[in-house]
Amino acid sequence: MEEREISQAVIRRLPRYYRYLGELIEENVERISSNELSGRMQVTASQIRQDLNNFGGFGQQGYGYNVRYLYTEIAKILGLDVNHNMVIIGAGNLGQALANYGSFERRGFIVKGMFDVNPKLAGTVVRGIEIRMMDELQSFMEKNDIDIAVLTIPKTTAFDVASLLVENGVRAIWNFAHTDLKLPENVLVENVHLSESLMRLSYNLSRYNKEHNE
Repeated sequence: MEEREISQAVIRRLPRYYRYLGELIEENVERISSNELSGRMQVTASQIRQDLNNFGGFGQQGYGYNVRYLYTEIAKILGLDVNHNMVIIGAGNLGQALANYGSFERRGFIVKGMFDVNPKLAGTVVRGIEIRMMDELQSFMEKNDIDIAVLTIPKTTAFDVASLLVENGVRAIWNFAHTDLKLPENVLVENVHLSESLMRLSYNLSRYNKEHNE
């Protein structure tokens, strides 16, 4: 049977479902209705049911959702039931902060290596990972099965580094460089612009202040 096309809006909500269900598990909640989940997530119960029906529904009328089962199934949908090996390119403040983020490992994202061009960082160990120089990247990639590359580098070098990574087998890039990468269609890119998020927050704060100061 042909796989159903899922909208990007639904896919963007899945990690939120996963996070909230994880919190429910920590609270020892065994089952929850779409209405109860709606109250926690500020998403309508109808939207929740529609989203989950894209993948089979998972709920039972009169019972709701088994929290642990739904959590496990969403993990499978998101590909979190297998480990993903990562490298971080750019071992400055942001790169080191990402390497130190323990939740990655708990969700199956394993940082296998870190790389930089600054010789002062060579040999520095961050959470058990030694920072290597970029001239070691190709040989490292040949010896390790890397799924995802994280870029925390200047935009001027981002395309060339991304192209090198693609040539060496990487098919998914989490891009924090201040540019949108245009790569072959078979390469998945998630562009993250922290400043844009902050500007959206600034806009909403400005609008809130205007509305409450009139």
